Amino acid sequence: MDRVDQDQAATECFIDPERIRESLRRAPVDGPTIRALLAKAGRLGGLSLDEAASLLQLDDPALEAELFAAAGRAKQEIYGRRMVLFAPLYLGNRCSNDCLYCAFRAANRGLARRTLDFPEIEAEARALLREGHKRLLVLSGEDATEDPSRLLEAIRRIYALRETLPSGAVANIRRINVEVAPLTVAGFRDLVAAGIGTYACFQESYDPAVYARCHQTGPKADYFNRLYVMDRAMAGGIDDVGIGALFGLGDWRFEVLGLLAHAAHLETAFGCGPHTVSVPRIEPAEGAPAAAAVPQAVSDRDFKRLIAVLRLALPYTGLILSTRENEGLRDELFRYGVSQISAGSRTNPGAYAADEADVADQPAPLDTATGDGMAGHGTAGAQFQLGDHRDLGEVTDALVQAGYVPSFCTGCYRQGRTGADFMDLAKPGLIKRFCEPNALFTYREYLADFGTPQRQAAATQLGQRILAELPDAALRAKVSAGLAAIDGGQRDVYL
Repeated sequence: MDRVDQDQAATECFIDPERIRESLRRAPVDGPTIRALLAKAGRLGGLSLDEAASLLQLDDPALEAELFAAAGRAKQEIYGRRMVLFAPLYLGNRCSNDCLYCAFRAANRGLARRTLDFPEIEAEARALLREGHKRLLVLSGEDATEDPSRLLEAIRRIYALRETLPSGAVANIRRINVEVAPLTVAGFRDLVAAGIGTYACFQESYDPAVYARCHQTGPKADYFNRLYVMDRAMAGGIDDVGIGALFGLGDWRFEVLGLLAHAAHLETAFGCGPHTVSVPRIEPAEGAPAAAAVPQAVSDRDFKRLIAVLRLALPYTGLILSTRENEGLRDELFRYGVSQISAGSRTNPGAYAADEADVADQPAPLDTATGDGMAGHGTAGAQFQLGDHRDLGEVTDALVQAGYVPSFCTGCYRQGRTGADFMDLAKPGLIKRFCEPNALFTYREYLADFGTPQRQAAATQLGQRILAELPDAALRAKVSAGLAAIDGGQRDVYL
């Protein structure tokens, strides 16, 4: 069936709000218990919902420091020093939902609305290629009137693009992940055929009462349809799915446990949990009342804690941090388990090409058909306010300075290391043998096309250190050969 039976879902749902609240009420937080849980988490076997509840409740600064250190070690042990980079590409901002925290909400009549045509979509992708991006997240407002075939054609056109860079190299987008409204099983089969990587869709809140308050009209008001979208995606052949919650709508501890319950459900039902978990916080957004007055704001301290707990509870899952957060906090959170980040992001359709053309903001003309404002160029029509305004080069510089290798890798997708096959390598700690070398390859390629002498020097020093730490001579020789091939002009080298 394309839709989960609503009555059955309500009866047998894997989200039990009272069970989650009871776990938080009963969670022991004494020092010996917490240290025993951190020791268990250090063995990289994950944590149960009840065990995670204890870590979420701790309030001792010394134990908190141990939590952060344990999360950093877990990320390093599994993925090494690589940090995956991507950029979002918005196809449009028209939406049929009325989510109280989002500027795209249908009731926001003052927002500049825009739906990109195919030449405009291609212009956005070309602008991102000229920045150095290789991985995109394609997304849009959840417009119920839009023909699903338009998304498939957009994906086809983006994959077909070839952009000649000033270095003479020819660049292309190597992997498109997708974040769009829930589809049917047949719709997900179409996405598989289009060659996407990960399908992402956020529940926003796992608390049914909070969800109902924040999603009052539109297709997204259906809690169970959204909750079971990943079941349909995986039934439709999507190997890698990405889940997330919007922190600030409800109790952040509840939402973390909701994410863990969702991950456990997918593991039980499909033999593989989520490939990624995203952790956005509510940010200011035009015409969004819940963004103007956040219902249950999450402090920076609590935000750091929830990321660390998620890393320990789901050690093999990619943790994604967006440019919602400011650069100082983002740089700190890299140390607590984050493994994927967006960089140089824009959340309004057409913004990358507009930035490139350096067109100033202009008042938006009205759409005579709808009465909505239509975006021209500039920042009009954005989904939310950004916190980190650095461009891709500045973000990569900060990563290298902190000892991380910026990664544009798409090797696992193209080598078939997805879904359960990826987890089979991650759980025994073998995926790092691919992650760090492929990160070195993709960053070396980025430097060949966009590097400065300062970047080259810093990257060479870091690369030599990581190369020396690879576990065996055969792997070091293979990586050295790949780096030499890139220096000789070859592109798209991966293991």
